[in-house]
Amino acid sequence: MMIDLHTHTVFSDGELIPFELVRRAEASGYSALAITDHMDASNIDLIIPRIAKAVEMLKPFVSIDVLPGAEITHAPPALIPELVKEARRLGAKIVIVHGETIVEPVTKGTNRAAIEAGADILSHPGLITIEDLLLAKEKNVLLEITSRKGHSLANGYVAKEAVRFGAPLCINTDSHSPSDLITREAARRILLAAGVEENRIESIFDNAKSLIDKVLRRN
Repeated sequence: MMIDLHTHTVFSDGELIPFELVRRAEASGYSALAITDHMDASNIDLIIPRIAKAVEMLKPFVSIDVLPGAEITHAPPALIPELVKEARRLGAKIVIVHGETIVEPVTKGTNRAAIEAGADILSHPGLITIEDLLLAKEKNVLLEITSRKGHSLANGYVAKEAVRFGAPLCINTDSHSPSDLITREAARRILLAAGVEENRIESIFDNAKSLIDKVLRRN
């Protein structure tokens, strides 16, 4: 079953309210979902408590694990450690930092700041450097392979270099609309297309499951 730790709702630039996103994911065969709307200093204290409230209310009524989260987006690298800490204080179980995708002008140094801050996932890290790959390995920060159009252009590079240096990978959708949700089989094909060998794919799925277990223990 699919584990997807990077999705968006109407609280940032997604199309669905949290309840509907969760229901559609459940109907699509998901086993776990994190709601990780785009955040910076202007909205972090507004969004996380509301997502956390929705998730808590849903728990008795759904068959999948749902985690409130955050995607720190386009923050100056110097502010990322503070925002990661604040997101966790406010109740985010999964903290993602919007990485140096090749299709947006993300500030150079964002990848390094996210890893040093101990974010759980560095999303679409683009042409991540070897030094940052090694640091992600040391700190066990997951590097994202994505099904998201545009951001996925660097999937092959990220997969090749992460496997080469032993940095941990995960796969997420970065969903903004219902059609962005995918099955586990679709995720498998995306990993294969990125150059990941078949015998490595299960361990990538396991990385997401292990992260869920870790953050639940941490929180």
